[in-house]
Amino acid sequence: MADSVVSVAGLRVRHGGREVLRGIDCEIARGSVTGLLGPSGCGKTTLLRAIVGVQMLTTGTVTVLGEPAGSRELRGRIGYATQNPAEYPDLTVAEALRYFAAVLRAPKSDVDRVVAEVALGDHADALIGTLSGGERSRANLAVALLGAPELLVLDEPTVGLDPLLRDELWTLFGRLAARGTTLLVSSHVLDEASRCERLLLMREGALLAHDEPDELLRRTGTPDLEQAFLFLVRQGASR
Repeated sequence: MADSVVSVAGLRVRHGGREVLRGIDCEIARGSVTGLLGPSGCGKTTLLRAIVGVQMLTTGTVTVLGEPAGSRELRGRIGYATQNPAEYPDLTVAEALRYFAAVLRAPKSDVDRVVAEVALGDHADALIGTLSGGERSRANLAVALLGAPELLVLDEPTVGLDPLLRDELWTLFGRLAARGTTLLVSSHVLDEASRCERLLLMREGALLAHDEPDELLRRTGTPDLEQAFLFLVRQGASR
């Protein structure tokens, strides 16, 4: 794929004798919103960890922005929001963001910008320990947005959010991509797949599809993406 931000080739990862990723090959295009979808436990988080360079690989290669994943040169060029962020319950949202902005050497003005982007303006002075689960998820996303990351890797960022906030975040993802940021967003909610330009569908550590949503529907002859996923699962089981 021309102008790829992420290139994964022959990636295998084993945990305790179990193969968690089984020969993953994929590429992520610059300025796109790519959805990584599949049921819980299928290996999505392991793949994301490999891309940001914090996962030991068994075999294969992961190249990000032209560098091996985890390279020092990539610091500050990737924003990563995990499912289970480090908690600082005694800091306010603004204090925590100022701390991370200093660590990342991001402009101080970024704190106000990211607070507004994730709609936490009313909670900027609230202690993180008092936030709801959805509010903490948005605070975690705000950290990933600090600076000017070329690649945003987001592990289930909409978990625990109500439908309105989920819609607002996906709108934000689209705006970021339009500005040239590349986003890789994992989810186990298939109805979010239609918000993505390309999809990576996973099951049991393997990649079932890497395609545009409309092309996936055409290829599988199914009316929606959930049915397309089930078609691919059954097709794989019959081989």
